[in-house]
Amino acid sequence: MTKNYPTVSEDYKKAVEKCKRKLRGFIAEKNCAPLMLRIAWHSAGTYDVKTKTGGPFGTMRLAAEQAHSANNGLDIAVRLLEPFKEQFPTISYADLYQLAGVVGVEVTGGPDIPFHPGRDDKAEPPQEGRLPDAKQGNDHLRQVFGAQMGLSDKDIVALSGGHTLVSAKLEGATRRGLDLRDHGPATLSFLTIPTSRSS
Repeated sequence: MTKNYPTVSEDYKKAVEKCKRKLRGFIAEKNCAPLMLRIAWHSAGTYDVKTKTGGPFGTMRLAAEQAHSANNGLDIAVRLLEPFKEQFPTISYADLYQLAGVVGVEVTGGPDIPFHPGRDDKAEPPQEGRLPDAKQGNDHLRQVFGAQMGLSDKDIVALSGGHTLVSAKLEGATRRGLDLRDHGPATLSFLTIPTSRSS
């Protein structure tokens, strides 16, 4: 099945490539790849395949979506990415948040992920409660990932594992006394996602 991606201008593509290079350096320097992966996932994870609503439309920038209980702490990612939006104003927030997730995977030794720009920003966030809650068990995960998002059991395992890894790293940061709201000179090296290439 062929996927149709939005068409964007050459200038937009060039802006995305420049932004990607700058994000690569920033994410590597700040060691904030898990946070970038989390904002990308939480932005996209609200998609409903039946109603064609939710998904990565830049609404994480809105206080209403940041206030969703599952999004606790993502205001940090929004603040970290705001200077990139200011530097590349033509890039939508939706594309910026997904691009940051792609770069987060790549800088931690993951595969190069093709990025398809062209997402539009929306003014209203999706309703709360669309993200899966692992505490509710397999049936709930299959309902959200499968019925709502159209994903497979294999996808459930991969996404749940990634979420567990990010959560463990963030909890470790808190136990070490690091206030994740301060992205100043503190080193966040223990937030790097371990991979077979980086071990």
